[in-house]
Amino acid sequence: MIAAKRAFSLIASGHAQIVHAEDESFEVFNMMDWVDFSRHNPPVSEMDVVHTVRYPIRVPRVILLSVFDRVPRKELKLTRQNVFDRDKYTCQYCAKKMRSEDLNLDHVIPRHYGGKTTWENIVCSCIKCNSHKANRLPHEAKMRLIRKPSIPRWRPVISLVARGKKQEAWKHFLDVAYWNVELEK
Repeated sequence: MIAAKRAFSLIASGHAQIVHAEDESFEVFNMMDWVDFSRHNPPVSEMDVVHTVRYPIRVPRVILLSVFDRVPRKELKLTRQNVFDRDKYTCQYCAKKMRSEDLNLDHVIPRHYGGKTTWENIVCSCIKCNSHKANRLPHEAKMRLIRKPSIPRWRPVISLVARGKKQEAWKHFLDVAYWNVELEK
């Protein structure tokens, strides 16, 4: 998933083409053909358009890279949502699965002891366990982690689909990829 600005840059430079999927049929466009298509087929909503001086251009939902090296690795940001996802909404002390509203983040090694805010030192914890642990190390509070915290592995498309951000236009491509992608060894 990339920003519209980056997609248009790739298309304009000839490094990508636009794939327009409609009713199980696909059509490929270069930049000029897409501009013409956009002029004759106005977008459905303002969210689907980039306004230029002359006319609006539809934002493509799927592009086909013609120059491709590899999927760029991205460092997964340390956010509350990503920690909850990594820990599967489960308190890492009592192993109870909870709603996000009932969870918070805990520094395994408290900041008071020099603990940093890193993937390896932050875990999901329920309010009860976090209150019990307080500003102590787990063994001082007679608590054990169910899993050692680590940096999650980044998975480009799978992570987006898991969060429900799948575009309807991607459905055909992702369904095919699900059955045909090589599994990790």
